[in-house]
Amino acid sequence: MKALKVVPVLLSLIYTTASVTRWPTHIICKDNNLEVNYRSCDPLQDVALSVDSCSYVAGKDVNIRLATVLRHAINELTVDFSTTLNGHIVPLYSKPLCERNWPQFQFCGKKKGEYIYYSGPVSLNMENIPHGEFNITVELFNEDHHTIICADFYISNR
Repeated sequence: MKALKVVPVLLSLIYTTASVTRWPTHIICKDNNLEVNYRSCDPLQDVALSVDSCSYVAGKDVNIRLATVLRHAINELTVDFSTTLNGHIVPLYSKPLCERNWPQFQFCGKKKGEYIYYSGPVSLNMENIPHGEFNITVELFNEDHHTIICADFYISNR
């Protein structure tokens, strides 16, 4: 009789841990020629991100808003941009955003459980957005290499 009670519980535990749910795809911008979507690649939490304008002007910063709750402290924070080509991850760009003795942003030094919100300019350092369709992964990680934010971007520029 006890086995009849235990089996359904075990099956429900196996099913819920084995089923992988993905975060929804969020549309950042969509106009006649440019479409940018993203989905969190962090299995434990989604991230909120928006931009002020869908048009990109070379040399101008893009104003963004980004928010998340920290699962890990960020004394040091690095951002990595990469793409996948023929099944291989190709690094594109890496930059430290927070260093222990040189906090560049208000969220540097925040502790686990704190809410971070950034609203401001981001420089893309691009002359223009290349034509075509491509995917870019952006990952922010701390000094212990714990993921702070991870997002997969799909970009279509016609």
